[in-house]
Amino acid sequence: MRFVRPVLIIVGIVQIILGVVFLIPNAFAGLLGLPDAPAWASWMLTMFSARAFGFGYGMLLASRDPDHHRSWIVAMIGVQAVDWLGTVAYLVTGALTLSTVTSAAFLPLVFIAALWRPATREQSAPEPVSLPT
Repeated sequence: MRFVRPVLIIVGIVQIILGVVFLIPNAFAGLLGLPDAPAWASWMLTMFSARAFGFGYGMLLASRDPDHHRSWIVAMIGVQAVDWLGTVAYLVTGALTLSTVTSAAFLPLVFIAALWRPATREQSAPEPVSLPT
């Protein structure tokens, strides 16, 4: 549990950085040696930027009390799994190279491993509901 909080902070910071990067996608593409994205793709990446900021906030929030904010952590594990699978798909098809995707080839797996904690019986049991009488 001790290392989960710093990992959540790191993941949150990475998400906020991605939020900034995706606000200016063609500048980032230039750094990677990729051609500019068409205008419609830049629009979609800008919308993704908002979601990255939201998840960054969620990870920083979860770092305060990981047990209480478990749903944020589970959602981020899902995001990281999709990120990694998508990266692998683009690598396998040859659309991107390992030098282009850099840390995206392994960082999602590191984050998943660091955040994965099986739910305890207490965490998975539903709260009892009191009905007014």
